[in-house]
Amino acid sequence: MALAAEKLPPDDALLDAYSASVADAVDRIGPAVCRIERIGAGGHGSGFVIAQDGLVVTNFHVVGDARAVRVTTPDGATREGRVLGRDPDTDIALVRADGNFTDVAPLGDSKRLRRGQIAIAIGNPLGFEWTVTAGVVSALGRSMRASTGRLIDDVIQTDAALNPGNSGGPLVSSAGEVIGVNTAMIHGAQGIAFAVASNTANFVISEIIRFGRVRRAFIGISADTTNLPRRAALLSQVTTNTAVRLRSVEKNGPAAMAGLKEGDIIAAIDGRPVTGVDDLVRMLVAERIGRETLCTVVRRTGVSQVAVTPVARNG
Repeated sequence: MALAAEKLPPDDALLDAYSASVADAVDRIGPAVCRIERIGAGGHGSGFVIAQDGLVVTNFHVVGDARAVRVTTPDGATREGRVLGRDPDTDIALVRADGNFTDVAPLGDSKRLRRGQIAIAIGNPLGFEWTVTAGVVSALGRSMRASTGRLIDDVIQTDAALNPGNSGGPLVSSAGEVIGVNTAMIHGAQGIAFAVASNTANFVISEIIRFGRVRRAFIGISADTTNLPRRAALLSQVTTNTAVRLRSVEKNGPAAMAGLKEGDIIAAIDGRPVTGVDDLVRMLVAERIGRETLCTVVRRTGVSQVAVTPVARNG
């Protein structure tokens, strides 16, 4: 036991290694972090450059409905930028800033994250420009509700301190990659903050660049979460106790055209259980647009498979 203890590095060496990891990541990403201000509207937040031609990622709630913003980099340079697109459902917005940028912040793969690894937040909290806080990834796969009411999936929980003004700034790994976009804190709580995962941000950015907006599937229904009777669960071959009941079906919409009616219960989509409205919303992603989707429908007459072909949602 004594020999094992002697092989351990001293505390100051461990501290130096941790400090070096954080400092190196900040040196790599920090120069790409921006202060974002709405022109003529007041308020500010953070963002970060992802391409040398001036693509800047931030939060939707930072830019709001503004068409133009002011982008300030750590060297003091100020440029105007226009909002290319925004996605309230994930609280992500994309800005094109004037000019060329030398420093960029690469997006990492958030699927590779592990709880407990270092998480570093860089931003402009409470007007204190380019502040760095560090902590760990506290949890993965959280969900939080956007301003639209839709759930943002695959949210990272961290204990890296966030304050107003951090919004839109990067959450960074010790490898110097952006693993999330800082988006929210819980008022009154200590050590609980959230970031939209980098893979989600990457998808949103790609959709905005290609289409100017994020496409999502639409079938023309409103629904409520309901209990699923045990017999219905057995017949539909799902193992959950809840499902969704259609409250209304839009005339001439994809669901109506497929024969779905008010009062129908959807227990599964393409074999995956639908335990509530949130599940239904999560499953109606862009990949389902124009693709036949099988809904397991429970009615008084029994269980059937109904093929619905979602269309792109407007707005």
